[in-house]
Amino acid sequence: MPHLPLIMMYHSVGARPHDPNNLAVTPERFEEQMATLKRRGLRGVSVAELQAARAAGSARGLIGLTFDDGYTDVVENALPILQRFGFSGTFYILAGRIGGANEWDEGTPWPLVDEAGIRRWADAGFEVGSHGSLHVALADAGPEVLRTEVAESREKLSGIVGKPVHGYCYAYGSMDTAARSAVAAAGYEHATAVISRESLGPHALPRIWIGQVHTSKHILKMLYTYRLHRRISGRHAL
Repeated sequence: MPHLPLIMMYHSVGARPHDPNNLAVTPERFEEQMATLKRRGLRGVSVAELQAARAAGSARGLIGLTFDDGYTDVVENALPILQRFGFSGTFYILAGRIGGANEWDEGTPWPLVDEAGIRRWADAGFEVGSHGSLHVALADAGPEVLRTEVAESREKLSGIVGKPVHGYCYAYGSMDTAARSAVAAAGYEHATAVISRESLGPHALPRIWIGQVHTSKHILKMLYTYRLHRRISGRHAL
C-alpha cells in the first residue's frame, strides 16, 4: 500500500470567544504553524496538488492543508497568510449553505462564505472542494441524500468556480462503501475523511486535526512522529 500523505485539517481561522467544538485557530497561531512548516523546508498545498505530486513521485516535502465547512474567516485570514508563505490549500464548501451559517453546531453561529468569497479563493489558484450540501452524515444515507450531498453539490460548486470540482470531504468523517462509491461515481478524483490509522484509497484520505492548542512545538513533534512512522513502515515520505 502506498504511503499515507500528511494532510492537516483546519476549520475556522479567526478569534472565536465561544468555541465548544475546538474548531477555531487564531490567525496568529495559524501563521505560527505555517512558519514552522516553512522553517522545516516544507510546503503546504491543496489535496489536488498533493495527489498529483504523489502520482508523479514528487510529493517529498509537501503537506496537505484543508479547511472544512467554508467559514468566511478562512478567506479573510488564512488566504493572505498562505499567499505570503507561497502555500495553498483546499477549501471545502457546503453547497447548500453558501452565505449562511454553521447551524448544525451548537453555540453562536459562525458565518459561511458567499459566492464572492469562493471565487476569491479559486482566483488565487487554490482548490475549492465540496463538503456536501447541508453537512449531514453519509454513512447509511439513502440514494436521494447521496445524490444531493455528493453529485448535486459538485455541480453547483463547479458552476460557481467555472471548472470541475475534483475534491470531496465527508461531513463528520462519516462514510461507508456506498458513500465512497457515490463520490467516485460523481466524478471526484479524491476525498478526505478524518481517520488517521488507515487509508481506504484516494476517496478516503486520512487527515490530522489541527487546533489552537498546536504550538510550533506540537507541530514539530507531529512531523517527527509522522516521519518515524514512515520509517518504521518502510514508506518514508517527507
